[in-house]
Amino acid sequence: MGSEASERTAVGWAARDASGQLSPYTYTLRKTGPEDVVVKVLYCGVCHTDIHQVKNHLGRSKYPMVPGHEVVGEVAEVGAEVTKYRAGDVVGVGIIVGCCRQCHPCKSSNEQYCNKKIWTYNDVYTDGKSTHGGFSSAMVVDQKFVVKIPSGLAPEQAAPLLCAGVTVYSPLKQFGLTSPGLHAGILGLGGVGHMGVKISKAMGHHVTVISSSDRKRGEAMDHLGADAYLVSTDADAMAAAVDTLDYVIDTVPVHHALEPYLALLKLDGKLVIMGVIAQPLSFLSPLLGISRKSITGSFVGSVEETEETLAFCVDKGLTSQIEVVKMEQVNLALERLERNDVRYRFVVDVAGSNLKVA
Repeated sequence: MGSEASERTAVGWAARDASGQLSPYTYTLRKTGPEDVVVKVLYCGVCHTDIHQVKNHLGRSKYPMVPGHEVVGEVAEVGAEVTKYRAGDVVGVGIIVGCCRQCHPCKSSNEQYCNKKIWTYNDVYTDGKSTHGGFSSAMVVDQKFVVKIPSGLAPEQAAPLLCAGVTVYSPLKQFGLTSPGLHAGILGLGGVGHMGVKISKAMGHHVTVISSSDRKRGEAMDHLGADAYLVSTDADAMAAAVDTLDYVIDTVPVHHALEPYLALLKLDGKLVIMGVIAQPLSFLSPLLGISRKSITGSFVGSVEETEETLAFCVDKGLTSQIEVVKMEQVNLALERLERNDVRYRFVVDVAGSNLKVA
């Protein structure tokens, strides 16, 4: 057990303005409380949300900002009342590190929907300290928001599952879309999309990848195991696929029309929006009413669902497809991610990087 009064210095890579360029930054971690876990960061995934935040696409960014919310690390120290973890455990931290614990979402294990949730970075903790993410040497996190990484899962492989993996798993569970034999559509084949293919296939679904060009057909079908590939700009192919899908997981993070994908849904089909988009989306209401279709959303997953996702992936032998980079390469990784030049998720080797401030 550690000293609850001690403060630690961490070195991260931070954005200072909306250019989104990251550079080394030294800061003080918040004091360790009785239920806190001190995590030495090993790896951190790079998510498209990190781009939105560092470039202030949503208009709420505060600088300096250390991003990263797919964090895998080793427990270095625990507070006096920590019961779930001990030094040496390999653990994960996702997109939130706090909640009110009193509202209905919190009491129903849906704390990610709490109106007072505290984001892993670009937020303020209860003690007034700014929160900073996993592009850093260390973090202090309440044990409630820490999950244990199963021994059968490599730490670098686990990182994307803390966001991309559970982001797909949660709506399938919550909307009753886990039965074998369903027909799935995965719109967009990026970090979340490729996990959508893998998880839906592992649940026994017939999976169609939907993309704007034929460029990723071989990757989708030969490497990820999709059953079909649909080019959204091919009018004849889209017409032939009308009323064939039980659900569509929409992972596209830019503005796009919804009508073409609503048309693909069967009676009671669901279009699940996951992309973070700063512009209003629109659709023609008859497309919903005539076949009782629905447009819905889902936000990452709870701590409980994150643990379930990790266990599911170990049980099914699923891994994310990653490219590991050092922190010194993170700006290039963000640039490549923005132009969709990664298959399919960057993971930063934080512990293996030179984090010293020049």
